[in-house]
Amino acid sequence: MTIKKIIPTLIAVTALSFPFVSQAVEFKTVQADKSALTFAYKQMGVGMEGKFKKFAVQLSFDPAKLAAAKASMEVDLASIDTGSAEADDEVAGKQWFNTKVFPAARFVSSGVKSLGGNRYEVAGQLTIKGRSQPVAATTTVTMQGNNATFDGAFVLKRADFGIGEGPWADFGTVANEIQIKFHLLATSGK
Repeated sequence: MTIKKIIPTLIAVTALSFPFVSQAVEFKTVQADKSALTFAYKQMGVGMEGKFKKFAVQLSFDPAKLAAAKASMEVDLASIDTGSAEADDEVAGKQWFNTKVFPAARFVSSGVKSLGGNRYEVAGQLTIKGRSQPVAATTTVTMQGNNATFDGAFVLKRADFGIGEGPWADFGTVANEIQIKFHLLATSGK
């Protein structure tokens, strides 16, 4: 092999190795002001959306050490924004979230596994209104230097958590399936 062939080969090998070197970073600090927690559901067959304005995330994620990865999120349920102040008050009430008794929802991860590429499954327990259920969220992680975005989603069944009791228990009015989406921006702090 001539020197003219060796140099381009070395450059190509070096360039291909950079993405793997840059992934050996642990992401811990979530920037709440650049993150979002949203939900979507159907009410009488019409698609509706909303968000939670206050939530806190604890994160420890290094793709090279998935066995040590962990995440937890606490959501201030009274910070719900359905787009209507009247609906926000109703959902904070006893038949929905009952925020006076149960002010927060909490997710705690139990494991993270690779699905290939930059996709992961984050499994754990979700607790709302004192009821816990296992959930798993497919999450796409996009890393750029010391920053990473975590975009994921999962579906919860509101009946599993007693969300929407009494006259609201009818799934014809408000669907049982609620899609939860999250977008988190985290930094390595380096």
